[in-house]
Amino acid sequence: MTAPDGPVAGGDGGRPDEVLDCLGQRCPLPVIALARRLPELPVGAVIRVLADDPAAAVDIPAWCRMRQQEYLGPTPGPTYNIRRTR
Repeated sequence: MTAPDGPVAGGDGGRPDEVLDCLGQRCPLPVIALARRLPELPVGAVIRVLADDPAAAVDIPAWCRMRQQEYLGPTPGPTYNIRRTR
């Protein structure tokens, strides 16, 4: 994990509460890491997932829909923001 950096897309312009570094990991590891970490964060928290696997662009939004979490969208670079909703 790294320090949060940059604005949250789709959010209030603030920084994410946490950054999950999954760079270099291949499908399905970034989604598994997200699924493990998100429940440890409070409802309303935003996590930024750094994932350079091309499958992450499809897998992360799909996981959010299936788990009823708010996908805030990608940000510049291979990053994806998710807000915990439940």
